[in-house]
Formats: sequence, structure tokens, C-alpha cells
Amino acid sequence: MKLSIKTLRVPILALALAALASCATPANVAYFQDVSNDATLSHAQLQPIRLKPADQISIVVSSRDPQVTAMFNLPYYSNRIGQSTSLNAMTDGAMSGSQGISGYTIDSEGYIDFPVLGRIHIADRTREQAAAHIKELLIESRQIKDPVVTVEFMNLSVAVLGEVTRPGRFRIDRDGFTILDALSLAGDLTINGQRENVTLIRHEGAGEHTYTVNLTDAASLYSSPAYYLQQGDLIYVTPNDKRIRESTINGNNVRSTSFWFSAASLATSVILLILRIV
Repeated sequence: MKLSIKTLRVPILALALAALASCATPANVAYFQDVSNDATLSHAQLQPIRLKPADQISIVVSSRDPQVTAMFNLPYYSNRIGQSTSLNAMTDGAMSGSQGISGYTIDSEGYIDFPVLGRIHIADRTREQAAAHIKELLIESRQIKDPVVTVEFMNLSVAVLGEVTRPGRFRIDRDGFTILDALSLAGDLTINGQRENVTLIRHEGAGEHTYTVNLTDAASLYSSPAYYLQQGDLIYVTPNDKRIRESTINGNNVRSTSFWFSAASLATSVILLILRIV
């Protein structure tokens, strides 16, 4: 039986298409693909970060009488306020200027030991609530008439892992810190990260709760409970199929580009051999 090139055209074309398909670029690379011009997106309700045991905060008290307020402020603590940096850079130098930062760590029962006032329960409060509570206690103590209390986060952070440029832990420096802020600090997703499959793990109650975020869908992203981050959140960017194939010993499995090129080459060699024989 003699085979012609015309007869073999279909299987050869199928092998070629399979090889090309394995090299195709993923379509889900661009963010916010559902956004059109002049679109209005609804945000998830902002949940201010509430302080927890082991959180470290700065508390600075000021008033018209610096000599009086000095006894309410701890010795200087080297740190930077208002900068979103990797935790590795948190100890590089002090904040600009000569003013320092008073550092307090919330104990396991939710208290801090504040100068003069003693133990103050501060867990489960937002920054604003904590500042207002301390201000109220200072006024009640009749030590200061016009105190100004400032509370800032110090060691609050989130972790970013997976297919990002710079995995690591990053500081939360304010309320309203979003998943996009964290991914930006991590250098954005690599080309091998799945934009539609970003996982956030958050400690809630007695366990961990998992959220899946789709960066290609702005409407679902902005309305997700995972949009605004909490201290201790972990973000994991799932690798795409190409990256998973590269993680094998030689990447030469049935889903890899090299496999299909090898198969196409073998099939072509067999076909040419058959044509010579017949």
C-alpha cells in the first residue's frame, strides 16, 4: 500500500498545531480585563485594622508642655513611619528628624504597660480608637489638659509568596492597605503567575480562611473581602502550567513544548521512512 503526501497531510497538520498550541501565550495576563471607559467599581467595605496580641505599635503623646508629656513617652525606638518597605529594611536607620518613636508590644491578654497610667487594654481597637482611649485616660488623670495622642503600626506585616518578583514579608503602614499594594511591593507578578488564581489565607476565629482573588476581573477584586489586608495575611500567587512544567527534572512530559516537538520530529521521521519503503 502506497501512502501519498496528501493522505498524510492531516496528521502532519495536527501535530504541527499541537506543537504551536503548547507554545501559545496565556490570554489572562492583563489585569482588569472587564473594565471599560468611565467604569465605576464598587469597593468592599473598609475594615480598619484592629490591634491584636503581639502587635507592636508606637504611641507618641504631645502637648503644650513638653516637660509633662516627656514622662508619657518611652525612649526613642529606631524605625521609619509612613514607608512601605520590606521587613529586612525596617532597621536601616531612624526616621527623619530627631523625633523618636515609643514602641509598645501588646501582651497575650491585650494590654500594654503605659507610663504613669499603668496597664491599658488596647486589643480589638483600631488605631483611632486606641488613641482616643489613651487621650481620655490622660485627661481623666489630670496630668495633661490638652494631650495629642498619635498611634502608628510598627511590626504589622503580610507575606507574599509564589510567582512574584520579590517574595517576602512587607509592612502594613496604614489602614486601607490593599492586596495590590502588597503585590506592588513584591515587584508584581512574574509572567508565569496566574492572575486569575491568587490565594489569600487569613486567620479568622479559631482557624484559617482562604480567599481566591482574580486580578483580571476588577469588579470581583474590588468587592472581595480579601481586597483590604489584615496583619498576618499570606498571599500566594499560583504558577501557571508553563512554570509547573519547568519545575520538573527536564520539563519533558506530555504537557511540555519539548515533548510535542519531539513527537512531531519522530512522526515526521517515521513518515519519511515509510514513504521511502513504499
